Amino acid sequence: MECSLILNTLRQQMVFSSFFLWLLLIFTVVFPSGFLTAQAFTGTYGVNYGRIADNLPPPESVVTLLKAAKIKNIRIYDADKQVLTAFKGSGIEIVVGLGNEYLKDISIGEERAMDWVKENVQPFLPGTHIRGIAVGNEILGSGDMELWEVLVPAVKNVYSALDRLDLTHDIEVSSPHSEAVFANSFPPSSCNFREDIAPFMKPLLQFFSQIGSPFYINAYPFLAYKNEPEHIDLNYALFKKNAGIYDAKTKLHYDNMFDAQVDAAYAALDKAGFSKMQVIVSETGWASRGDQNEAGATEKNARTYNKNMRKRLLKKKGTPYRPKIPVKAYIFALFNENLKPGPTSERNFGLFKPDGSIAYDIGFTGLRPSSATSSFVTSSYQLVLSSCAATLLLILTL
Repeated sequence: MECSLILNTLRQQMVFSSFFLWLLLIFTVVFPSGFLTAQAFTGTYGVNYGRIADNLPPPESVVTLLKAAKIKNIRIYDADKQVLTAFKGSGIEIVVGLGNEYLKDISIGEERAMDWVKENVQPFLPGTHIRGIAVGNEILGSGDMELWEVLVPAVKNVYSALDRLDLTHDIEVSSPHSEAVFANSFPPSSCNFREDIAPFMKPLLQFFSQIGSPFYINAYPFLAYKNEPEHIDLNYALFKKNAGIYDAKTKLHYDNMFDAQVDAAYAALDKAGFSKMQVIVSETGWASRGDQNEAGATEKNARTYNKNMRKRLLKKKGTPYRPKIPVKAYIFALFNENLKPGPTSERNFGLFKPDGSIAYDIGFTGLRPSSATSSFVTSSYQLVLSSCAATLLLILTL
């Protein structure tokens, strides 16, 4: 009786094992290793860590700040070795940038992409959680049409290099776009890609669809309002109470411009034949200062926009057109960047001051030095001491 039971059990296990191996084989054939791509953004709230400034704290201190603020996703615009070393062991997920200046060289051959990955990415793994490579920034729609032509080859070469190093399971390949890639975006359902950009955009989207990468868009209600303050309700741009807009084609109502901008991108993807591709916002934010002709660039508006944006992202909700897909966005930016060229607004998007204190209150506490010469390290040490003291007090009262 016992022998019979054991034999039956073994037969069942063998049947299950055979079924499991068959299933594994099917998945291997249908989804080969090169087509299983990492997801660079595991949360919904991230921040862009720009560094075009001469007054910023060292990267080690930035890690302390991000941990205190519980920010787990960041983007940088290069692959700076000091930054990547500082983030080792932090658990913070980071997307690095392959600068526009490298695209022509990278597009020439896969070996050049391999050299870049081996120098700027591979040495920092797995300690530093590099989850994505953004190949170029706002290429299509820019003035340099030579870069339009080399973008797809550069993207493919970077991906091939990652695949040869068996890193495509961990690192996503993407390329953020500006709103300049669209011919129009109002109402959202009318949005489509510009005719001159479509021949370059479509092969890029085809490749991203093949490898499972999302569509990254830099969406700024601030820029829209700044350019047309007489036609746009400021409350609509700031997530405040307003009449909103109605899209007659989709019969959807929008009570804020950000959602409308995201859904406009979805509409453009639909028309291009990529309705299953996810949209992620690679940049959004609001300037706290600006020139006289930069409408809406005030600290009050920046605080309102970023506070409401944080609340909106933490709810993990979708948009009217894609209600089941939580919106993900990187806020621009962590700090003001005092060396950025252009209008005053370009240098005033920061959520934090260089000393670690908040630029304005949107729910973050920041790190506040006790004196002018205090460092982030001192502030962090004080936070640890306070935590320990609170724990000791709790134990004594039990």
